[in-house]
Amino acid sequence: MTLDANTDTVADDPHANAPHANAPHADDPHANDAAPYGGGDPYADYRAGDFPFTELVDLADRRLGAGVVAANDEFFAQRENLLVRERAAFDPERFGHKGKIMDGWETRRRRGADAGHPFPAADDHDWAIVRLGAPGVIRGIVVDTAHFRGNYPQRISVQAASFDGSPSPGRLLADDVTWRELVPPTPVRGHAANGFAVTSDRRHTHLRLRLHPDGGVARLRVHGEAVPDPAWLELLGTIDLLSVLNGGTYEDASDRFYSSPTQIILPGTSRKMDDGWENRRRRVRGTNDWVRFRLAGQAVVRAVEIDTAYLKGNSAGWIALHGRDGESGEWLELIPRTRLQPDTPHRFVLPAPSVVTHVRLDAFPDGGVARLRLHGSLTPSGMEGLRSRYEEGTA
Repeated sequence: MTLDANTDTVADDPHANAPHANAPHADDPHANDAAPYGGGDPYADYRAGDFPFTELVDLADRRLGAGVVAANDEFFAQRENLLVRERAAFDPERFGHKGKIMDGWETRRRRGADAGHPFPAADDHDWAIVRLGAPGVIRGIVVDTAHFRGNYPQRISVQAASFDGSPSPGRLLADDVTWRELVPPTPVRGHAANGFAVTSDRRHTHLRLRLHPDGGVARLRVHGEAVPDPAWLELLGTIDLLSVLNGGTYEDASDRFYSSPTQIILPGTSRKMDDGWENRRRRVRGTNDWVRFRLAGQAVVRAVEIDTAYLKGNSAGWIALHGRDGESGEWLELIPRTRLQPDTPHRFVLPAPSVVTHVRLDAFPDGGVARLRLHGSLTPSGMEGLRSRYEEGTA
């Protein structure tokens, strides 16, 4: 396998969002260790991070079709744990025939060539390849080493590649594949969220996470913006214009207290109350909550679905939907203020097709929505804009 000489790079300081005192140390390989577990809440001394890019959709979400398709070693803990949605659990008493059972991906300890060289060589590493559920532009990566206190990798690196179709593991591992470096070998902290901002506008379909030289990682999150194949959308015709799989992107919201608004444009139906957007209780009269999204391009909207599944005593009381054409376009009413029923799917046929690039959902006065769907098709201008972005990202 080859590495592109023109590598895509992380931001100048990939840990700029982490507190300076908790930044990984490069010189002392043990300075990033966490204290041994001493009982009680295993997350009590977890070193979290505040990374702005995590507001974007996780392109490696299993709900989008992501998967860990190959790994060179998973002796202690299986690779599929990397993409589990829930945070990693820790049971100090759980052991198996191979040793401590961890909720993550963990490889065995690497050894050197012989007794005179017991440590692994400088370039030795373990790897796992992840298929993104939604191919797109990656803005940030979180490598979470929760509960890996002294057995996390000394460094990690992340590479990315782009493929057509559904390549086999054998194809992904072929010698002619070009892997572009998104995160160079960088120290990480044990029992911590390690965030890396990525500066690249390329469209990628697969990632390769590398552990230098070995160790364990609990979770991997890959945040960015989906860039769908315009030929596929053109073939389908009418689509859900807001779906993250079709290029819909969350932009901003008045409140994200309980859950991310990004979830209401995920595919499928919600499975529980927190699998949607729920805000805190609003107490300021004359105000309301709202969330704004950007479509993949200019589109004609014909119908709307709003689902309040599992939101029974906390669904939005009323909603209104507005759209605009362009960043500075005037907001036009698509759906007037309308009462919602809890735990219920709602369908709205627009009185006339509306051309929009953005939509804003208002909730009165507050409350939750599980899913929001816009049915329609991209205009010729919208399709051309998406095609240009797709071609630039794959060049």
